[in-house]
Amino acid sequence: MGRWRDGRGRLIVRAADGEVLTGGVPLEVSASYRARTRGLLGRDSVDGAMLLSPASGVHTFGMRIPIDVAYLDRRLTVIAVRTMRPGRLGLPRLRARHVLEAEAGAMSGWGVRAGARVEVVGVVGGRTEAR
Repeated sequence: MGRWRDGRGRLIVRAADGEVLTGGVPLEVSASYRARTRGLLGRDSVDGAMLLSPASGVHTFGMRIPIDVAYLDRRLTVIAVRTMRPGRLGLPRLRARHVLEAEAGAMSGWGVRAGARVEVVGVVGGRTEAR
């Protein structure tokens, strides 16, 4: 599959049976150390979601808004979803390889829950891909 690159794309959420729950959520991919470190810090809102890769845990120190955090395994299957208030340290998940972040409450509306699978489509790092 290769490494991710910083860029933008779209997020598609599928249920465990493959049914599309949500398609076309705007997505920002943060794969470089600098982009992952910055993440959602200092933002007042999020347009869609942010994928941090590689990552197995996050913190919300310096954030202004509560966020939903989904921990994903190497196949982009959701391991767990948590809502975090600003100023918190999330426990890392052993099997997590990627972390998906969005404004608090957004993920439940998209159908992101344990067992669901996400796909990234669109322009990622300057080339069109689907993962």
